[in-house]
Amino acid sequence: MAETSVEAPGVMPARRVFLSAEWRWLAMLNYQVDPRLLAPHVPRGCELDRFDGATYVSVVGFVFANTRLHGVPIPYHRTFEEVNLRFYVRRAVGGGVRRAVTFLREFVPRRAIALVARWAYNEPYRAVPMSHEWQGAGPGRVPRRAEYRAGPIQFAVETGGETVALAPNSFEAFISEHYWGYTAQRDGGTVEYEVAHPPWRIAAARAATLTGDLESAYGPSFAGPLRSPPHSAWLADGSAVTVFAPNRIA
Repeated sequence: MAETSVEAPGVMPARRVFLSAEWRWLAMLNYQVDPRLLAPHVPRGCELDRFDGATYVSVVGFVFANTRLHGVPIPYHRTFEEVNLRFYVRRAVGGGVRRAVTFLREFVPRRAIALVARWAYNEPYRAVPMSHEWQGAGPGRVPRRAEYRAGPIQFAVETGGETVALAPNSFEAFISEHYWGYTAQRDGGTVEYEVAHPPWRIAAARAATLTGDLESAYGPSFAGPLRSPPHSAWLADGSAVTVFAPNRIA
């Protein structure tokens, strides 16, 4: 994959922290899709990011833990699940490239969380009943099996080996290592925000499933590709994260 210089991961700029937390037990299912499906959703100022010429979406489930908003823990809202559908974009800044994610749908279990995220970032959050289950966490901390249930869908990833570090310039790094997010705004503009965390270790899946009412979750256009077996899947151990306040780009 042709690549220009990418800004160093995990660098925390001198700007206001919006949220700090831990993201744990990240289950990632990845699907190759037609870029024409994603083009209408690319925020202004960005372009689709590709790996070996192909474009991808990922269904990602994980647990927020020890969550603090502006440094303050919110009672009954510190630990909860999130399941999102995301794709990958890039934006040229100066002499480098900011590789980023853009979300198509994000599920959380509490209405207040969804309202705050929509207010602050205009992220496509929806509150639905959610639960998760882990089985057999190994020495690398990643469970042998993780299952997430979010409203009309459920998915599971089962691993067989220990966690490994991400190889530079690999497909796994392309999917997992993103430190920026871009979100289209109602007036047609775009906001940018940075997410700082150390690189994650992953355990490859030996089995992965996604079932349920995909049409009501993601619409008919995305339900079709998501019914196919995933291109790849794995579990990441996760880490502490810092999400910085959004900034509107020119």
